[in-house]
Amino acid sequence: MPHLALEYSANLEGKADIAALCRELHAAVMASGLFELGAVRVRAFAAPHYAVADLDPRNAFIDMSFRVGQGRTAVDLRSAGELIFAAATKHCAKLLAEPHFALSLEVREINSELSWKKNAIHPRLRGQ
Repeated sequence: MPHLALEYSANLEGKADIAALCRELHAAVMASGLFELGAVRVRAFAAPHYAVADLDPRNAFIDMSFRVGQGRTAVDLRSAGELIFAAATKHCAKLLAEPHFALSLEVREINSELSWKKNAIHPRLRGQ
């Protein structure tokens, strides 16, 4: 269960290729070597209403939340986070060059006792 959710200010529509960013972040998650392909989810949601910093209408953000199941070391999770953040930083380089953009990532481990899931994709990708 690596789920990477992006929330971004709607004023990035037309300024950032969010679909491409999702694909690049998916590749970064897979490059970590920690997660099975059938479990990876990357999705993005525009925030149509927001108030950022000094309320300058040019202000924009992408906030990433990476939720993972238990069982990996802090070192491994930090490494995966660094790969993800590096990919996002590269993709957003033009936005980061301006004084109106914020990029963030948080990695959270999900308590397995409080998480339920069924995945019909795994057997297909595992060749079962």
